[in-house]
Amino acid sequence: MEEGDIHARRWEDLDNDILVKILQSFDVFELTSGIAHVCSAWRMACCDPLLWKTLDLSMLKSNFIRIPLEPYVYVHGRSDKNLTRLLKISLSLSRGNLRTLIFHFNLYVSDDQLTYTAERCPRLKRLVLPAWNRIKKTGICKAIRMWRELESLTMPSIANPPYFIEEISRNCENFSELKIMGPFDIYFASTLAAYLPRLKVLSLRCSMLIKDALIIILDSLQSLEVLNISHCLLIDIQPPPSQKIVIKKLDESILEKASRLREFITCMDDSCFMCERTKNDEGLMRWYKYEEGLWKADEVRSLAL
Repeated sequence: MEEGDIHARRWEDLDNDILVKILQSFDVFELTSGIAHVCSAWRMACCDPLLWKTLDLSMLKSNFIRIPLEPYVYVHGRSDKNLTRLLKISLSLSRGNLRTLIFHFNLYVSDDQLTYTAERCPRLKRLVLPAWNRIKKTGICKAIRMWRELESLTMPSIANPPYFIEEISRNCENFSELKIMGPFDIYFASTLAAYLPRLKVLSLRCSMLIKDALIIILDSLQSLEVLNISHCLLIDIQPPPSQKIVIKKLDESILEKASRLREFITCMDDSCFMCERTKNDEGLMRWYKYEEGLWKADEVRSLAL
């Protein structure tokens, strides 16, 4: 065969299914690095829904410093621009097909970035949003109104939960899973009982948990099937002048209330390194001190990342 008879295929002629299969091995940084601009065939492949079921930004952290005033963090301008660029390209390529959105616990999203995202992925079912400092009431409520299909949320503890939880109750009729990364008190428990009585899965792992709040959950959330309080710092608040008491073993009354659950996941073992860390951090985990990605773990399979 003469050399001139060999017809090499061009990259743009590669079968779309094969190209999508290759692109599935790329992370979001690689997918948004310019691959879609090679040619129209590659852009079509980059927009395939198979690539955009999940937008995982759990490896992206803001370049920030702590400040004494609200929002208590200052984010470097270049860091903000990088996030905005990544969101714009990802949300353009995903074409509204995102179902899961994961932010790093130290990725400080602004109101504008959050609402921009919500407008372009209205069919979101799962949101992981541990960093809250820069998001205001108006921003998060506007986003929730657009995420009407939301079913699962990972969030920080907040001082005034009713406005947000009520917004979920009004707009997300299929909402069933909640993970709270931070202290869980009676106010928060009462809010869930009032607005999300049909909640099925709740994880409070590695948090400070008030005993009376736990009792409210067990008594009030009659649809609850799975409750995770692993590695929690369980506190019993006694009337003055008594001090807070750390509970080291669940009493029979709590175990009896929890017996109706399909899964009641606990760990209060002094030899457990996660229990020890929660105790040392006084129920407010400083995840930055520990192994990268440890914050994404959960004993509840559907909430683990």
